[in-house]
Amino acid sequence: MKFLQHIRSKSRLKNEDTAPFDEYRAPTVHSPRNRSGRDSTSRLPLKLLTKILSYICLHAWDDNYLSLEDSMRDGGCMLCDMRDLAQCALVSRRFLVATQTILYHNVRIDPVHYCEREIDLAAKRKRKSFFERNGEPVDAPKQRVEQFSRTVRDNQSLAIQVEFLKMPYMTRETCIADLARTVSVLPNLKYVDLPDGIYSDDRSCMTLKQELEARCPDLRKMRYLHGAERSFALLSQSQPWQNLEILELSRLEVEPNTLVSVLASVPALHEVKLEELPLVDDSIFRRNPPAPTLPPVTILTLRNVLALTASGFEAYLSRPEVREVLSHLTLLDTGIGPSELYRILAATPYLKTLRINQTINRALNPATIPPLVSRSLETLYFEIESPPAAPHDLQLPSESYYQYLSSSILAGNFPSLRSLYALSTSLPSLLLPLPAAPFANSKALSSGLRQPLMLYTKSIPEHDWYLTVISPPTPANRRGSATATRPISFYNGSTQLGPQWGDKARDSVIVGNGFGGFLAVPSEDGARPSSSRGHKHKHSWSTSSKGWMG
Repeated sequence: MKFLQHIRSKSRLKNEDTAPFDEYRAPTVHSPRNRSGRDSTSRLPLKLLTKILSYICLHAWDDNYLSLEDSMRDGGCMLCDMRDLAQCALVSRRFLVATQTILYHNVRIDPVHYCEREIDLAAKRKRKSFFERNGEPVDAPKQRVEQFSRTVRDNQSLAIQVEFLKMPYMTRETCIADLARTVSVLPNLKYVDLPDGIYSDDRSCMTLKQELEARCPDLRKMRYLHGAERSFALLSQSQPWQNLEILELSRLEVEPNTLVSVLASVPALHEVKLEELPLVDDSIFRRNPPAPTLPPVTILTLRNVLALTASGFEAYLSRPEVREVLSHLTLLDTGIGPSELYRILAATPYLKTLRINQTINRALNPATIPPLVSRSLETLYFEIESPPAAPHDLQLPSESYYQYLSSSILAGNFPSLRSLYALSTSLPSLLLPLPAAPFANSKALSSGLRQPLMLYTKSIPEHDWYLTVISPPTPANRRGSATATRPISFYNGSTQLGPQWGDKARDSVIVGNGFGGFLAVPSEDGARPSSSRGHKHKHSWSTSSKGWMG
């Protein structure tokens, strides 16, 4: 027996000496040496120290009201960042206070590590046995929710620091009871990822909703779906969340006066989304004293509300407190058509972002309506498309709307426009004016652009955006010519060209020569993409010639 133990101990020592280096294994901790000198970080204010440590975990100060899936940060692993920040708490008491302030401000329970570490951890989480080598993996997000719940319930000083709580979709759908116990001790909670049943008054989520109404008065975002008409109507009476900022309503069957009274009862409301409300019409925009009126908001989204018209919406915009506040407007398949968009732009002098998406059947006659004019608009989503059954041998009806838009831009009616999104591949050529005749007046050659325009186009909504950068024209420094050069356009077509163009994007530059023509810009690589048939003939000819030459 002692002989076998001796052999086993030698083999163990040999394996430890030849074991590969594990970059995720914690290093051996040695006792620190006593060093003379004073800690420089002790002289830093606690607020400054917290700011410095926050750069280790950048997502901790991401104070947005988006779900975990919509607030993902590109690059890096957020779980590893939180682990590194937690290790900083072992330095000193001041580091512990600063680190806890960052870690418990915005709590994210990510499902996996977004790095190579997840490969090793996934294998360790499996419950293996002698009879079952392929064990079932442990639900790591559920365990993290349970651990976080115990932590905040046992430590009230940490619970009052939590303002944002985000978790994966499957975790918040399956851990409803744990989530209810957690939010019951978070009085300063502003946003939390909730299961879908709470928005439609599902019975399985009633306890969670009661805890939110009783324990979380500072909630900032809430949604109401079909089935929650009763709780939405009682919102104006109970008023559980006075600081509510974002309210989303979808498929609710509520009367217009009920909708207006509830929205008017929320004093801090600045973003409203109305989607598929069958009973809502233009009566929500009317003023009937002493009845409450629709409050002014900064961001307004109207989707699939066909009963709303431009005349009723224009009456809402006629109020000074509304048009001075509204800066982001979205119109998706509403009764406000693109031919009436000039009326909306004229009534919103401080509008920054506008998005309109609609399917039209008839072409537009630009001579019958005024052009589009907006001095403040910076971003425009002009997504007008024709029905799929439209004939392809003729011009699509949607192209007349893009011609109408391009003429308004070239006339200088959008001096602040910087980004434009459109469902048209012909819009880049429409925004490039034709080259002028020799010795033409330079003042007559203005394209209406004062800064570069980022133009994003695609043919159908399923494709990726195709970027075109259009620069304003500049005077040509050419002797004997008084013309202006044609705007430069850079086409980034890497996603829509074949692999024969290489990995880099295709950059095409159109430059005028000053005499009404264009300069030919030679390509850096002389090789031209060839077809498979041409490649085949070339290969056969070279093979035969090589044999002939011996």
